[in-house]
Amino acid sequence: MNRAAQLFIFDSKRPCVLTPGTNKDSSRELQSRAVVALIVGVTCIGAAPILVRLSEVGPSATAFYRVGIVLPIYWLLAIRDVSAVRKGFTSPSLRMLAAAGFFFAADLSLWHWSLRYTTVANSTLLTNLAPIFVLIGARTLLREKANRGLLTSVAIAMIGSAMLVASSARLARENLFGDALSIVTAFFYAGYLVTLKRGRAELPTAVVMAISGLVSCPLMFFAGWAANEKLVPETAKGWAVLAALGFISHLGGQGLIAYGLAHVQAAFSAAVLLWQPVVAAILAALVLGESLSGMQIAGGIVVLLAIYLAQRNLPR
Repeated sequence: MNRAAQLFIFDSKRPCVLTPGTNKDSSRELQSRAVVALIVGVTCIGAAPILVRLSEVGPSATAFYRVGIVLPIYWLLAIRDVSAVRKGFTSPSLRMLAAAGFFFAADLSLWHWSLRYTTVANSTLLTNLAPIFVLIGARTLLREKANRGLLTSVAIAMIGSAMLVASSARLARENLFGDALSIVTAFFYAGYLVTLKRGRAELPTAVVMAISGLVSCPLMFFAGWAANEKLVPETAKGWAVLAALGFISHLGGQGLIAYGLAHVQAAFSAAVLLWQPVVAAILAALVLGESLSGMQIAGGIVVLLAIYLAQRNLPR
């Protein structure tokens, strides 16, 4: 296996913290790789809204396939480190990874359902509240205190993401239920990121993703079955969409995010998260023919600026 795969899949180091005796250059290199991993990972999950829209099965069923299709790959990678897998099944670690799996299942299922009851613009705008919940969770559960520069960067990124969808979002009575689901989705996604980061403090990426996936997969399947969703795609194209969602958004996207979370502050990941709707808007223009307004382009530039500022304000 090449070195890049080893770095992103089998890395088991604790979060990057400079301590006496730490090689400063090595620590900075690790942090730089984590920054790149987060940005690339978020870019990968930016394709998810387009693929979800093209899916032939129900919202929760789509989420189930997104994780289930690549879960065996995570397990094949995880069992190469048997001691880490055993450690993952100890009580404290298992509780944390089970929580991550639950939060992820709730996040995906509710987000997919929100798109049925509100506009894409409303859902995007409200799920972008996730960074606020990430900051709260990082402060209360991870005891991470972000500096003023990082907090400012997150605020700028949120302004940029709001610019991206503000012209299309609208308050209407028929959208209220979907809007509420979108806000709850933001909370659950933040919970997933915080618990995932906590799990990555002790375990490799593949082990964290493999065990949390064992929890999220059955939950999402049950949610789809209980809602009487269509569970099986009818065409080869339908299966191809689900495979792309699994390999691009979950194996590539979430895997790289899980790797990166271990080595940077949660506040930085909160800022990078807001690159996702920018990617989704660009792909919607390229794939679905949707036009990009001047305000949307300006919003994307603001988000990019915020990510640059956040990277500059990371503790060295």
